[in-house]
Amino acid sequence: MITSRLRHVTDPQDPAIQAFGQLQNRVYFEPDMLIPAQYIAQMLAQPSGTRRDGLVVAENDSGELLGGTLFHYLPDADSGFGSFSGIRPDARGQGLLRRLDAERWRVLDELAGHPCPAVFIDVANPQRETPKQQEQERRAGSDALERRRKFHALGFRTVDVVYWQPVGGENGGPVKDMDLLVNLREPAPQIETSKVVATMRAYWTPWMGPERAARYARELEERAGGRTELPLLDAWEGPQGAS
Repeated sequence: MITSRLRHVTDPQDPAIQAFGQLQNRVYFEPDMLIPAQYIAQMLAQPSGTRRDGLVVAENDSGELLGGTLFHYLPDADSGFGSFSGIRPDARGQGLLRRLDAERWRVLDELAGHPCPAVFIDVANPQRETPKQQEQERRAGSDALERRRKFHALGFRTVDVVYWQPVGGENGGPVKDMDLLVNLREPAPQIETSKVVATMRAYWTPWMGPERAARYARELEERAGGRTELPLLDAWEGPQGAS
C-alpha cells in the first residue's frame, strides 16, 4: 500500500498545481474539458468575490502526486461545485478518493465559514457517450458507469433535471452528454429547484458573465418543468427526459 498525505494547496506557485494538471491529462478521457493548470494557478492567485477556489492533493512520502480534487465554494448559492477529482492508476483501490472527498468537505466548510450544505458535480452519462468517447475512455483506463458508481458510494445522486453545460459541444453549442449530481450534507430524496438553479448560475458567472449565466440558469429552470423540488436518483441513473 502506498502511504499518502493530503494537503490543501493555497500557493499559486506550488508545483503540485502543474502535477495536478498533468494528472488530469493522464486519467480523464476528455482533458480539454477541464481547467488547465495555468488557470488553476491564476484562480488561486486572484480569488473571486463570487467564487472561492480550493485544491486538495494527495502525495506520497516523496512528494509525488497520487491524486487530487479541484473545487469551488459559491457564496451566492451557499454550495460547492467540484470541477475534477482523479487518482493515479497505481494508487487506486486504497480509499484515497473517499479521503479526498472528506477533505474537500472540510475545506469547503472553511471557505464558507460554516457547514457547506451541498456539493455539485457534472459527470458524463455512459448511455449518451459516443463511440469515440467510449474509445477515449478505454484509452484513459476509465469507465463512465464505474465512475458513477464510485460517486454514488460517496453519497452523490443524480438531480432529475436535463442538464446542459452551456458551451463546449458540437459547433460551439451545449454539451448534452453529462448529468448534474449532488451530494447533500443532510441526505434527502429531493432538492429544491431554486438551489440547483442558483448553484449553476453562480458557477457559470465567472466564466461567461452575469447576463449569459442568468440566461442559461433560466433555461435550466425551464427544463425543470415548473417543479419546485427535483427528485434525486441513484448516481448511475440519468434524469427523466434526457436523450
